[in-house]
Amino acid sequence: MLRFKILASVVPLLAAAVFARAEIGSVSHPCIAFGDTSVELTSLFWTAGTHVAFTENPAQATVRVQVTDNADAADFVVVDDGPGSEADSCQAGPSRRLISIAAQPVDGGQVIYLSTDGPADYRIYVRSKTFSQREAAALIVGARGGPGHFQAASL
Repeated sequence: MLRFKILASVVPLLAAAVFARAEIGSVSHPCIAFGDTSVELTSLFWTAGTHVAFTENPAQATVRVQVTDNADAADFVVVDDGPGSEADSCQAGPSRRLISIAAQPVDGGQVIYLSTDGPADYRIYVRSKTFSQREAAALIVGARGGPGHFQAASL
């Protein structure tokens, strides 16, 4: 009976260790840097200081993000995997913010309506092998905390 209790208490710990190792050892998450601050998406909900959610209903949104096909019309442009990409621009530092995408709105968190139509608080252009449109929208909204505009950001 004692062996069963020990086994029952060790199995959850092993599962947690495997999960944590997979998260820590995984490839880096989408990240942007602006100024001295880096903003990174995380799948560990409890480590994020900011949580954003998405909605299909524009009336429920606190922030509207429009996906555009014209980089010149965008407030935020994500183009990576090219010869000019900055691989070390998002190294961990003292001004690092972690953002998570929640399945449901979190109290006080931004709710994003992502569409190809206006009006919008942000317009984004995304051509990337590593960033999805949702991830780019989450990063820009999480970095700013709501409507507003960037002066400069880098990948």
